[in-house]
Amino acid sequence: MIPLYEKRKERLSIFHKVSRHVSPHLHNAMEIVYVTDGNLELGVGQELFHMEKGDFAIVFPDVIHHYQVFCPGGSKAYYLLASSALGGQFLEDMRKYCPADPVIKSSNLHPDIPNAVRSLYRNKDNPSVVEQAYTQIILARSMSCFELVEKSSIGGNDIIYQTVSYVAGHFKEEISLDTMAKNLGVSKYVLSRVFSGTFHRNFNQYLNEQRLDYVCTLLECTNRSITDICMEAGFESQRTFNRAFREKYRMTPREYRNKSKENILSVQQCHS
Repeated sequence: MIPLYEKRKERLSIFHKVSRHVSPHLHNAMEIVYVTDGNLELGVGQELFHMEKGDFAIVFPDVIHHYQVFCPGGSKAYYLLASSALGGQFLEDMRKYCPADPVIKSSNLHPDIPNAVRSLYRNKDNPSVVEQAYTQIILARSMSCFELVEKSSIGGNDIIYQTVSYVAGHFKEEISLDTMAKNLGVSKYVLSRVFSGTFHRNFNQYLNEQRLDYVCTLLECTNRSITDICMEAGFESQRTFNRAFREKYRMTPREYRNKSKENILSVQQCHS
């Protein structure tokens, strides 16, 4: 079965809902699950992980996963979908790796994690004010609990995993569909069908989205110049970068950085 690819446009979405079967899928967001009632099975790659009430899990961006529920109506959980741009200092690891076991049992879960999840849910109607701060708390408290492995290792020879892993490791470089196909040992036409059929975009569109996610992290978390940031992310020129950024975010990189700082300041003032 070819997994469904979902392109998430929102920076953050959170739901508290009854769990149900969900077929294999992947998306460009990290998915966070916190079970509040009953139990469920989280499938990642070829493995199935059991989750009970109070357990927590993270599925990294572009990792195929699914859910199975054997007590319909009796299982409920928070489901949080957060843009990889909110990954901050953890973005590089989330691009290249994934947890060998994505579940943290309730007995080992830091209390800051469920508190941050509930805070995000309470602010779901106005998430931009708190999304970055609380997402960073969740990641800071959970990442040290995971043993990270290469994404490609959980997918074997799956061309989708190979594609995701290759772009994650080379997006800062000058790469093309031809060179990527050669390095992966597949036809560029096969690779082109992966991008169009699975990711619903062409190679250049997918590549630019990965670069822009990285750019947003640097704009939010550093004071580096915008020129340096766009060049490090792999864009061939500032003009190309500015056009791609405006098309996606409907604002300039400087406006994005200023808005991000204002949101962080609002959170700090609320908790001071």
